[in-house]
Amino acid sequence: MSEALDELFLFGEEKMEKAITQLHREFASVRTGRANPLVLDKVVVDYYGAPTQLRQMSQVSVQEGTTLVITPYDKSVLKEIEKAIIKADLGVNPNSDGICIRLNFPPLTEESRKLIVKDVKKMGEDAKVAVRNARRDMTDDLKKIEKEENLPEDMVKDVQDKIQKLTDKYTGIVDSEVTAKEKEVLTV
Repeated sequence: MSEALDELFLFGEEKMEKAITQLHREFASVRTGRANPLVLDKVVVDYYGAPTQLRQMSQVSVQEGTTLVITPYDKSVLKEIEKAIIKADLGVNPNSDGICIRLNFPPLTEESRKLIVKDVKKMGEDAKVAVRNARRDMTDDLKKIEKEENLPEDMVKDVQDKIQKLTDKYTGIVDSEVTAKEKEVLTV
């Protein structure tokens, strides 16, 4: 195989891998039945004029599986942290005692679990679209390489089959990740 074809697969697989990584990031912020510090990843606090991630400016611990305890390193920003949590719309209200903030995650109802599963499926579908877009880009690049290097037809067909196998592999990964996350959300 030519160097151009090697690069084609290298970049294509990298794009597909990024789609899986993004899916994991999105799944981390999905609320399940347990308190998970990763739901705070999208909380950004205005810290002396600079947007700062909450987890960079405080210690976060899980208490009894359903409560997150947020202890800021600088107690003077408690109010700002509360505002940022409310603004992030996590579905829970912060309770402050002047030293730390507690977020109590009530158990999910069956209805809310089904809504979350719906969101999980949409995230999975978005990841599959990203994988298919990477396939499209690879196919477009293959056509350019075919013209530039005058590749034989059977070689082009083999490369197209490899691109499809790679796409199938990554859509399979997305499907299994979505199934695992659904199971986690639906487990009471």
